[in-house]
Amino acid sequence: MTRIPMIAGNWKMNKTTSEAVSLSQDISYGYDSSLDDVELVICPPFIDLKSVSTVLSFDKSRIALGAQDVFWERSGAFTGEISPGMLKEVGCRYCIIGHSERREHFFETNETVNLKVHALLNEGITPIICCGEDLATREAGETLPFVISQIKAALEGLNEKQAADLVIAYEPIWAIGTGRTATPEAADEVCAAIRQTVGDLFSDSAAQSLRVLYGGSMKPENVSLFVPMPNIDGGLIGGAALEARSFIDLAKAFA
Repeated sequence: MTRIPMIAGNWKMNKTTSEAVSLSQDISYGYDSSLDDVELVICPPFIDLKSVSTVLSFDKSRIALGAQDVFWERSGAFTGEISPGMLKEVGCRYCIIGHSERREHFFETNETVNLKVHALLNEGITPIICCGEDLATREAGETLPFVISQIKAALEGLNEKQAADLVIAYEPIWAIGTGRTATPEAADEVCAAIRQTVGDLFSDSAAQSLRVLYGGSMKPENVSLFVPMPNIDGGLIGGAALEARSFIDLAKAFA
């Protein structure tokens, strides 16, 4: 089964609204027909979503809009939170959840990730579910059991069709923003285990449809090492997504 590669840019807490407009315009202008077989997603901060959505709509761009987080309730007294319906109305097709920075700084758990998965799917938004181990877990040889447990918890209560349409991003915590990367073979081993877990929980068909991204400091200088890996379907990109040329170059590597 052929899976469409994805390059998703997580802008994190970067870019004012004017800067976000400029960057999204540059990315849109850099898109050409060579990228038609790759899906590009940009995920700016909440405050920038409407402006970036307007840019993409005006350009009739094939680039998709995503958010960096969501709350699982439809509405209510949840000061500072954003609902799936709000993301849908502004044009989001994807939403990152369970990122290690959310888990570390804002006490995200496997259980809240699962709540967000269901809430997003109920609004027709595709979750990009993050998973990954810290350095101590890696050095203890517990990477696969740890990541598999995250995936099982995140996918609790889903059906086969929902699982097949998900995107999962493997981001070893020790490689995020550090300049360190897992070897392509090590990254692919974990991505293969993620795919196998989905196969065990649902079906081989769902596992083969699922897209698994790698997200540990992938950049133009090292992307060629990851492209040949059979279980890596693209990247969830941090720092390299903040410059249009490097983001486009990463997408072209998977084209």
